[in-house]
Amino acid sequence: MLVYPFSAVVGSDDLALALTLCAVSPSIGGVLVRGEKGTAKSTMVRAQAGLLPQVAEVDGCRFACDPSSPDPRCPDGPHPADAPSHIRPARLVEFPVGASEDRVTGSLHLGKALSARTAEYEPGLLALAHRGVLYVDEVNLLHDHLVDLLLDAAAMGRSTVERDGVSVSHAATFVLVGTMNPEEGELRPQLLDRFGLAVDVAAPRDPQLRVEIVRRRLAFDADPDSFVAQWSAAEQDLSRRIASARERVSTVRLGDDALVSIAEICAAFDVDGMRADLVTAKTAVAHAAWAGRDDVTREDVAVAAKLALPHRRRRNPFDNPDTDDDLLDELLNRPDSQPDPDLDPDDDPDGGGAPDPEDSPADPPSGSNTSVPNSVDAPADPYRTRLFSVDRTGRGVAGRRSKAATTIGRTVGDRAGDTGAVHLPATIRASALTSRGWDVRRKVVEGREANLVLLCVDASGSMAAKQRMTQVKTAILSLLLDAYRRRDTVGLVTFRGDSATVALPPTNSVDVAAARLRELPAGGRTPLAEGLAEAAETIRRHRLRDPDRRALLVVVTDGRATSGTDAVARSLEAADVLRAQGVAAVVVDSETGRFRMGLAAQLADRLGAEYVQVGEVHADALTSIVRGRAA
Repeated sequence: MLVYPFSAVVGSDDLALALTLCAVSPSIGGVLVRGEKGTAKSTMVRAQAGLLPQVAEVDGCRFACDPSSPDPRCPDGPHPADAPSHIRPARLVEFPVGASEDRVTGSLHLGKALSARTAEYEPGLLALAHRGVLYVDEVNLLHDHLVDLLLDAAAMGRSTVERDGVSVSHAATFVLVGTMNPEEGELRPQLLDRFGLAVDVAAPRDPQLRVEIVRRRLAFDADPDSFVAQWSAAEQDLSRRIASARERVSTVRLGDDALVSIAEICAAFDVDGMRADLVTAKTAVAHAAWAGRDDVTREDVAVAAKLALPHRRRRNPFDNPDTDDDLLDELLNRPDSQPDPDLDPDDDPDGGGAPDPEDSPADPPSGSNTSVPNSVDAPADPYRTRLFSVDRTGRGVAGRRSKAATTIGRTVGDRAGDTGAVHLPATIRASALTSRGWDVRRKVVEGREANLVLLCVDASGSMAAKQRMTQVKTAILSLLLDAYRRRDTVGLVTFRGDSATVALPPTNSVDVAAARLRELPAGGRTPLAEGLAEAAETIRRHRLRDPDRRALLVVVTDGRATSGTDAVARSLEAADVLRAQGVAAVVVDSETGRFRMGLAAQLADRLGAEYVQVGEVHADALTSIVRGRAA
């Protein structure tokens, strides 16, 4: 099957550069590509694999040992110095989101176990990707146990398997490339930091560029052979240039001035740890080699910083991931810095100094909510919340909130049965002890599930006091952050005036939920009954689409129902309906002051919900873990 040429892609220059620099210097660690659907993310990743230099491999080695430097601990080794070898194209190994743990790390060879009853290891995807590219499409949707496997391999450069009667450790160094749509949820911070570079891509807004993209794609679809042939010369030039830059990269000089600049930039941008400094340095060297230079310049450092630092600035998914170009220019153009002969001095007539404070606002501190308007009820920084979970054992998708019997997680035993994954070692052991033939045993897997966390928020006039709304928004933002960390789906229902609104249908993007929260107006009467009814309908519709994902309803209110006749009675009736539907709930009481009516507590009692005051959402406010009622 022909692949769309890398050099024919239009309008993704930053992504093309990031992928190229990782090809020049694989030790950079890979690229995370964030962007909306239809922006050629996967097309570019697959196309670039064909431009990579070929790989020398020891004959017969299942673990891609380099004949010039074989792994001394290779399971197929040791390999002699004169071991025969061959040349093959570099591999692009695709990592399916739904892959099993056995497929990723390798497992017992099923055929030989059944025929010869011998325990032999069959390599997995990590072994196949060694010295190549491991590509994970929709990387943000990976299950946590697979993320753990990737983290271990990326950190150690090896994959170790200790199960099913197999004990194997082999080298696993690869360029990790992941693509994702941020609207479908964020990436775990530990895995995010393992990507050397990160690029945000979007469809161009220039009509002429869009026309050219469509024209080229239609030409490829109509006649792939002719289109590929048309771009073959450009592809060969790119491949030769990558190979030349890869040879040059070890000779590029990274001077003390460049190192100091990198350290100053990383410190100024307040990134965690030292990986940012190392990756920025490697990227600057790769960019110099790609440009044909023998020394790293300020231009190389600037390009490297813009690719290596933005995703490392985020303390949580609500932080601004962009690089501050003004700060970067200031750091690279200080008066005591040496001028860069490759840069045009007329580009910055002011000498690259800091912007005039009268012309632009001061930069906010790192980690602050930079996108929040300066309003009286803007939320403060989120905090770590208590764990709210659905009681009993569910069977939803793997996550990190409520207890569940899942198909993905840790195997804790085996059982008889006709459904479920086969527990191969237990099956072999049981069959060896019986004369009835094969006694198939099934895996018993234990883990946690993700839930639908539906926030039902009171935005009425009684909530509009400055201190109260700030406290409430901060608590909700903190609950959203907790939902992100636990891989939940989130939704937002608000009620004020005389109606309720689904401000955000259930989604995996807490970024979008946080944006809707910041825009939340307040005022008017309190239609509590309408809010609860809308929450019940939202949960009902979501159950039709995803029946195994249990809901956890979080109602944030002071309980003062004031909209319409019999407002209080109708609110309690709506609570009875939710309880009858088996919806697990938590009521967060936002009532403050010395004299309290306690209406939210009454609501919690009718819902059969856990009751907490808004100040007790914080994890430090309690000494025990609270669980919701059964769903």
